[in-house]
Amino acid sequence: MSLLIVSACIVLLLVLILLRINPLLALLIVSIITGLSLGIPPDHVIKSIQLGVGDTLGGLALVLGLGAMFGKMIEISGAAQQISETLVRKFGKERLPWAMMLTGFIVGIPLFYNAGFVILVPLVFVVAQTSQVPILWLAIPMAASLSVTHGFLPPHPGPTAIASIFKADLGKTLLYGMILAIPIAMIAGPFFARFMKRIKGGEIKPSPMSEITQLPSVMLSFSLALLPVLIISLATVAKGFSDWDDPMIRLFGEPVFALLFALVLACYFLGWRKGMSLKDMMGFLQDSVSAMAMIMMITAAGGGFKQVLIDSGVAREVANFASTLSFSPLVLAWMIAALVRVSVGSATVAGLTAAGIVSSLAQGPGVSPELMVLSVGAGSVMFSHVNDTGFWMFKEYFNLSLKQTFLSWSTMETIVSILGLAGVLILNRFLPV
Repeated sequence: MSLLIVSACIVLLLVLILLRINPLLALLIVSIITGLSLGIPPDHVIKSIQLGVGDTLGGLALVLGLGAMFGKMIEISGAAQQISETLVRKFGKERLPWAMMLTGFIVGIPLFYNAGFVILVPLVFVVAQTSQVPILWLAIPMAASLSVTHGFLPPHPGPTAIASIFKADLGKTLLYGMILAIPIAMIAGPFFARFMKRIKGGEIKPSPMSEITQLPSVMLSFSLALLPVLIISLATVAKGFSDWDDPMIRLFGEPVFALLFALVLACYFLGWRKGMSLKDMMGFLQDSVSAMAMIMMITAAGGGFKQVLIDSGVAREVANFASTLSFSPLVLAWMIAALVRVSVGSATVAGLTAAGIVSSLAQGPGVSPELMVLSVGAGSVMFSHVNDTGFWMFKEYFNLSLKQTFLSWSTMETIVSILGLAGVLILNRFLPV
């Protein structure tokens, strides 16, 4: 019964948005109706929504805000234009999706999905504008790379926590995950992106950097644009050595600190030293955050909807139903994670829920704990839709309709999930357990 209620509420949400109700209002209205319909006490519904909004913004607000300001400095200084022109020269126009896939993969390994997404979005727009190519032709390879690294590779929080539950070796998990991630990113990224050329979404507005006559150097542009990634990567590597692991290194490894540090340097090298006044710089940064406000609120409302579904017990109900089915441990783990993901929206909740239910199976004979981690990770990214904050980020950033978002983002995530399961089953046939 709960699943029927959730399905009906999702249909209602789609109807409201198709009627051009603001997604923020539609999400809040449907969250309240869903909570009441699923039996959450009336005085707790709003508290549940607020908890989800708070959790979402708590982890996203500073990253989104600093990422928007950092991207703006990279944009208005001409650094993004320099990067895009260099990529076009080196890869050629026809191979740009491969350039974006590679960039997304490099960025996605050390950065959390949301931080990497925010950092790379300005680059996607600039490359698309400079090359005059469809925005989704470049956005899909970037998002696919970030998705596979988020779902399969430690030190991302989901795979790391699941590996701990399964008592899996992190080194083996990372190695097997890389074997899966690279071909999956290629198929769900550049190959799938070929079908996105016909989608017209993501209007590209003229950028003020088109008027810049003297661009920053190639070295300075790439160095500053990738600085947050470099800082976090080095901090992540250092954490693996006990002699180097100290509180200061862990501070540099935080995405918020890395973005803030990179933003200060960008303001100095790309703004102040180039003759830009402090007043103009602060004005640009304020505008970038103002433009981000609605995206942040819609994303946060998506988090509120997710929390209502979690508090109602839908995730447990779905997981308990799936656990009664007779499948191999790898398929069962993927199925439970996928069902919870589709029902609740959160990849992390889906992964941890599935891992908790099938954790005992990972210790059984003939079962690889590392492959169980990857199977759950693949299931946790299955068919992202309106109850997932990532769905709304992709939709709003690239100015897409619901239909376009389903055809691009949701389909890409489904490809990653199904190929992930297929890859795990193939590895299971050849790897020693």
